[in-house]
Amino acid sequence: MPPEFFLDRNLGRRVAEGLRALGWIVHRIGDVFPDDGQDVPDEEWITHGLDRSWVPLSKDGRIKTRDLEIQPVQERGAVLFYLDNQQLRSIEMVERLHARRDAIHRAIVRGGPAAYAVRQDRIERTWP
Repeated sequence: MPPEFFLDRNLGRRVAEGLRALGWIVHRIGDVFPDDGQDVPDEEWITHGLDRSWVPLSKDGRIKTRDLEIQPVQERGAVLFYLDNQQLRSIEMVERLHARRDAIHRAIVRGGPAAYAVRQDRIERTWP
């Protein structure tokens, strides 16, 4: 069964649509929380997703440095992924994630707790 991903609102609707078109199973914060989750703290959406076995995906690598936000990942032995470049256009985000799909899936199988940067040419474990 392929993993399901929970996308941070900072990835936007186009990234979700692009990944879905490529066969990814993704859930957007706006699909779950009102007002596109504008008032939902990171630890809340991350916990919500992990409780459903959805893998958190963001472009905010600082999440791994904030105790409150990384705590749900640590407590559940889960993995979190983030894009290492916040300036990418939506299509570039989709292309980068899809190009690293197999590596992402392998990291999910290995388990955590762990956070990974999705770089241009690889994924890299950056936490703990």
